[in-house]
Amino acid sequence: MKLPATEPFDFIVVGAGSSGCVLAKRLSADPKTRVLLLEAGPEPTDPWIGIPAGMAKLFAPGPRNWGYMSEPEPYLAGRRLYWPRGKGLGGSSAINGMLYVRGHPLDYDRWRQLGNTGWGWDDMLPLFKRGERNQHGESAMHGGRGELAVSDLVARRSVGELFVEAAMAEGFPLNADFNDGGQDGVGFLQFTTRNGRRCSSYEAFVKPIRHRPNLTILTEAQVERVEFEARRAVGVRFRRQGERVLAPCDGEIILCGGVINSPQLLMLSGVGPGEHLREMGLDVMHDAPGVGRNLHDHIYLTQIYNTPAPHSLNPQALGLRKYVEGAKYVLARKGVLADGAAQATLMARVTPGADQPDVQVVVRPYSYKTIPGGGIEPRTEPGVTVSVCQLRPESRGAITLKSPDIIDPPAMVANYLESPVDVGVLVAGVTLMRRIMASPILRGEGFTDAFPIPDDDKLVAYLRKVTGPVYHPVGTCKMGSDPMAVVDAELRVRGVEGLRVADASIMPTITSGNTNAPCIVIGEKAADLILESRGGARLR
Repeated sequence: MKLPATEPFDFIVVGAGSSGCVLAKRLSADPKTRVLLLEAGPEPTDPWIGIPAGMAKLFAPGPRNWGYMSEPEPYLAGRRLYWPRGKGLGGSSAINGMLYVRGHPLDYDRWRQLGNTGWGWDDMLPLFKRGERNQHGESAMHGGRGELAVSDLVARRSVGELFVEAAMAEGFPLNADFNDGGQDGVGFLQFTTRNGRRCSSYEAFVKPIRHRPNLTILTEAQVERVEFEARRAVGVRFRRQGERVLAPCDGEIILCGGVINSPQLLMLSGVGPGEHLREMGLDVMHDAPGVGRNLHDHIYLTQIYNTPAPHSLNPQALGLRKYVEGAKYVLARKGVLADGAAQATLMARVTPGADQPDVQVVVRPYSYKTIPGGGIEPRTEPGVTVSVCQLRPESRGAITLKSPDIIDPPAMVANYLESPVDVGVLVAGVTLMRRIMASPILRGEGFTDAFPIPDDDKLVAYLRKVTGPVYHPVGTCKMGSDPMAVVDAELRVRGVEGLRVADASIMPTITSGNTNAPCIVIGEKAADLILESRGGARLR
């Protein structure tokens, strides 16, 4: 599709990921409004995108995954870490583990307390409900008529049942719904799937309405910069099919490129730390020191446990049995291929006086190994994977430019485990995980450590050598009113006009759990803010 060479667009949305797809649908609902959605990646034609277990195929770098690498992490033994990021319609929601976790109410109340009026839990809950089509229907806490499918596991595996039983035996309560405002306890997760298929933000929000005549969607369109006139954003320049194109806009431009690409694009457009931009040979349109700062992410330890074959899905994924599983999926949307990335989870408080859970333990009914190039594949031995994640890290890093060309990935350093608080919480979480996995319930079923974890005096050094990211980076265009805030509570980029950011980068602090659902609700909130600013009514 070629760009219509007529009037300027009312809105240009840069990035068709979790937030951008929501915005594209909401903003184009008025047929008089012209919306352009630009995505650097391709159309979602790979059949593995729709298959829940296909995330293992999409984990490696490729046409649908930016496949970023961090710079050496100074507090993780200088290791460079792999950062997969979705590329294509749906963004990371097309390659992620599909867990639907909103976070804790205090996460959003904390945003409000930082000066972001309208972002508290009571403000956000109606927006979560608006876009949700929960398997169990409409309720006080869930939506039943929205676009995003939220479903239970296709099948509960024995390892999940045993883990829940073991955690309850250790005194943790059963939690039937981690998204109803109370996270404490152990239970099973929900996923963004529908009838055994992935429901990405593209599938939910854009695919059903992409025929709208007022919505233009261009894939493989790499935006290079935002164009300004007298500090007002008036268009974007992008490369597509070997050509450079200017798309004019007389309304607003909304960056939804994510935690890496949104700050990179701002800086390449002259909005960012002035000294750094000048070092890159870029003109400084607005000196914004917070652009690229405040980078943080969840970090976790992943431990493999050997098990008897009945407790692991590894045997079904290998040899001739994988073809049997393929037939099950094709015929009935059942079996291993229909499973999400996890089974059960425990949200727990390990810090004395904590007012909400600060660690998450997740159980997966398979074990895997990494392969060259960033991919993963099942181990030949039966096993399961248990990981423990620190939910609210204090360590902060940054995104900075390596060159003035958008094609060159920026430098990423999260400074994982820089904070002693982070170290202490993770150590306590690992201790809790080991206690549960050593319970008589699990040991009696034959669960044993595949790799020994050292005792306390050597544990911290071990964690710095083996822990890795959970792939939930946030915060690089943070929302707020302090001097390092990049956007205000309306998501408008401070210091310029006609430009907003709406994606994970605006989070001042990370939410407690997976970040896809929060990114989708950021898109919902942004749509309301934009429409209200133009004199329209809040969406219902």
